[in-house]
Amino acid sequence: MPHPGIGLASAVRMAEEGAKIALLDLQGSPLAAAQQQIEKAGAESLVLEADISQEEDIRKAIASVLEHWGRLDILVANAGINGVLSPIESMELNDWNRTMSINLTGTFLCLKHAIAALKKNGGGSIVITSSINGNRVFSSFGFSAYSTSKAGQVAFTKMAALELARYKIRVNAICPGAIETNIGESTERRPEVENIKIPVEFPEGDQPLKHKAGQPRQVANLVLFLASDESDHVTGSVVFVDGAESLIHG
Repeated sequence: MPHPGIGLASAVRMAEEGAKIALLDLQGSPLAAAQQQIEKAGAESLVLEADISQEEDIRKAIASVLEHWGRLDILVANAGINGVLSPIESMELNDWNRTMSINLTGTFLCLKHAIAALKKNGGGSIVITSSINGNRVFSSFGFSAYSTSKAGQVAFTKMAALELARYKIRVNAICPGAIETNIGESTERRPEVENIKIPVEFPEGDQPLKHKAGQPRQVANLVLFLASDESDHVTGSVVFVDGAESLIHG
């Protein structure tokens, strides 16, 4: 996997620092290969097959972690799809609902079922992967469902951070820009999108810091910081990791 994605990169990065890692993904996903990378980094790992949009799957997954290790300290809610890119007028309700159920409802379910375990330990860290789309960037035509789900994640982050602060549970969101991952595989672009595009001309070098897309490990370094005690006074924050891309695209 040349670009394994932010989730796996974050898991490997935390494994390198001694964390025990529970990997959660759909049945049939390359979990075995991911587990090998975690173990190569010297950490214990647990593979869990689940659909994050299904509450019973998430409940069972959290229960498996607690049965295996007896505690949960960190939750990284990273799974997401681009979904169907379509004009609003012709977007099917099923396509809208699928994007929302995975990106936004899935985040809610993961957080909901992790709270009791985090409270039992006296606190912990939750990191939610949102996006520059829907927060700083609104020129990705056809992305109305995706961008709405990502904006919702940021609002949910702030609500959860305040609600859970009394339990010493921190909740933060990260907003990556263009990162070399496999998320494009979850994208279906409808030809009708061409009918709603507005010509937007960006300046040359529209990713100012590196002049290219970022790498998953660069995002993983931020996840590691927010998951660790090094950020023990940071909650309700939204951190952009995009090399200043969104300052131009916005």
